[in-house]
This record gives sequence, structure tokens and C-alpha cells, in this order.
Amino acid sequence: MIQVRKSGDRGHANHGWLDTFHSFSFDTYHDPAHMGFRSLRVINEDRVAPSMGFGMHPHRDMEIITYVLEGALEHRDSMGNRGVIRPGEVQRMSAGTGVRHSEYNPSSSEPLHLLQIWILPERQGIAPSYEQKPIVAARGALALVAGPAAENGAVAIHQDAKLFTARLEDGDTVRHMLPRGRHAWLQVTRGAVRLNGAEFSAGDGAAISDESVLEISGGAAGSEFLLFDLA
Repeated sequence: MIQVRKSGDRGHANHGWLDTFHSFSFDTYHDPAHMGFRSLRVINEDRVAPSMGFGMHPHRDMEIITYVLEGALEHRDSMGNRGVIRPGEVQRMSAGTGVRHSEYNPSSSEPLHLLQIWILPERQGIAPSYEQKPIVAARGALALVAGPAAENGAVAIHQDAKLFTARLEDGDTVRHMLPRGRHAWLQVTRGAVRLNGAEFSAGDGAAISDESVLEISGGAAGSEFLLFDLA
């Protein structure tokens, strides 16, 4: 079963400096039918104006993954971490017992386009921690971005979930096996793809259950997607 979440049906707010879309309920956007999917709680697609961003603010008991599509994001936190995340890299912050951080677009001229992802941890009270790594990706193949173990260069999250990405040209196809009892979420980040014959464009998502094989094909040049494998 594939339940489509079209880009235009997401929650949306434009604050001038921030243009944001919410796949699930977030902040002032509340939809009881879209409170998350399995352990996946937030997918926010944000466009941040030059020299703007989010000031220091708190989080706790959440696995937070930042995935930059265009531009750069400057991160600072109360653990003493400071870094700049660019396309081709992934950041993971386990908020655990509590952490404060800020996120800014450090460019005075270039916009920032990113996805921020929240995953519920397997337990509360985890010690806060931080990772930033390059994504080992190749055209036409799934690359592991995050998972419960730091394997294949992925960042480690405290949950039985895996996040993959792939870059596809028109005609490329990747397959992912989904064992019985597991679920998936597809989020298209660029271009267009076909999932088991259904067509999706950038910004579209899908909740997937009771499908043993996921076949994802590129429907346009330079297509890209995220795939979450969830318990």
C-alpha cells in the first residue's frame, strides 16, 4: 500500500526570510491525519534567505538529521560543536537530555535549501551527541545516510531506522527489499521518480506499507530522493 502525500498538500508558511513546507504537523501547522509516520516525526523543507537563520533554541529527546540541498548551513550548539554543512554532507544531532543550537545561512548572497528531519529515539534520556559526515553516494545506487550503526560512512541514530539517498538519471532504477513488518517513507528532493509505477515530483512523499519490493526509477535528469526504512 502506497499513500501519496503531494507537495502542495503539505503545511506551508512563508515568513519572508524562511519559506517552509511541513510533511507532518509542526509548529502552528496541525493536521491530526499527518502527525508523523512510524518513528519519523518531522520532514521540513526549508528555504532560508541569505544571512538569516534560526537563533539559539532548545531540543530534547529527538534524533535530528540535517540534509542540505543547496547553499550552506552554519551550525553551533551548546556542546561546543561548530561547523558548516553543505550538499554532499549529513549532520546528526541527538538532542537527548537537552541541547541548544543555532542554524544560519552564512552567505550574504546565496539562498539555503535544506531538509530537517526528526526521528523519535528508541528511548528517552540519551546523552546529547553530534556527527557530521560526507555522504558516500553514486549515481543509480542507494547510499546509506543514517542508521542504527555507523556503517558504510553513515551517521548513527538511536532508532531502528535507516535513511538512504540516491541520484537517478532518466531510466536509472534502484530496488530496495522491505521485509515483512517494516515500512518506508519516500521523499523526492529533486526532479521526478516512479515508485512501483506511481509518479512523484520534487516535494512529494509517500507512506509505504505491505510492499515487499520497492522499485524506484528516475523520471527526469538529476533526480534525487530520500528513502526511510522504518520498523
